[in-house]
Amino acid sequence: MSDRLATFRQLHTHKGQPLLLPNAWDAGSARLFESLGAKAIATTSAGVAWALGYADGGKMPADVAIQLAANVARVLTVPLSVDIENGYSDEPAQVAETVLRLIDAGAVGINLEDGQKPAALLAGKIEKIKAECAKRGVDIFVNARTDVFLAGLVDKPARVTETLSRAALYTAAGVDGLFVPAVVEPEQIKAIVADISLPLNVLAWEGLPNAAELGKLGVSRLSAGSGIPQALWAQAEQMAKGFLEGGRSEDLKGQMAYSQLQGLF
Repeated sequence: MSDRLATFRQLHTHKGQPLLLPNAWDAGSARLFESLGAKAIATTSAGVAWALGYADGGKMPADVAIQLAANVARVLTVPLSVDIENGYSDEPAQVAETVLRLIDAGAVGINLEDGQKPAALLAGKIEKIKAECAKRGVDIFVNARTDVFLAGLVDKPARVTETLSRAALYTAAGVDGLFVPAVVEPEQIKAIVADISLPLNVLAWEGLPNAAELGKLGVSRLSAGSGIPQALWAQAEQMAKGFLEGGRSEDLKGQMAYSQLQGLF
């Protein structure tokens, strides 16, 4: 596992070439993306929740998330990072225990978010995770997601400043990466990169420059987020609607071959 963690860390250091993560929502999608050349797999908490019958936003039990992570890790040879939302608890000790179980399940990275809660709470979780990992002689890549832009936590003119303030707090706590979803303006991205010592992760978003341009801006990681499962849910809705209305086999078009799917496993 330490080799995969080292590989995952190294993937964040390629200057001018962001790590591209087409986020998976189950073992099958993870294996498919690996077969297409993904150098690492990260999960989308929203996609995972929907696939397992939960609403997004901390509604899924931690035990379910850990079991899903173990199932995904089982089919992969590349590093796995798991989006655990807020860690499924406001208690740093409980979050750290969950993270240790994820390491045992095969994860080498996590996403952990601040959301609407105080930044100090996320910093406390990061500190506890790192302390408990040190006691066990293990480690994990902690990617801190700040929702300053995504949730509009402060007015637009203050968002870069607030992001940098939180980045400093999370860096002091021992975090490994910073995730700033919904930032799209090149000048804002450059300002964040210039001020932090962490790899910057951004989210595929309308108006965001492409990967090559993001690399020039200093971005280390680009995530697809829930975009792929959302697109597939829309396609499934249309296919099922057509089938239920007419029962026509032609409505089930565009399928991946059975033999190709079987060959992934």
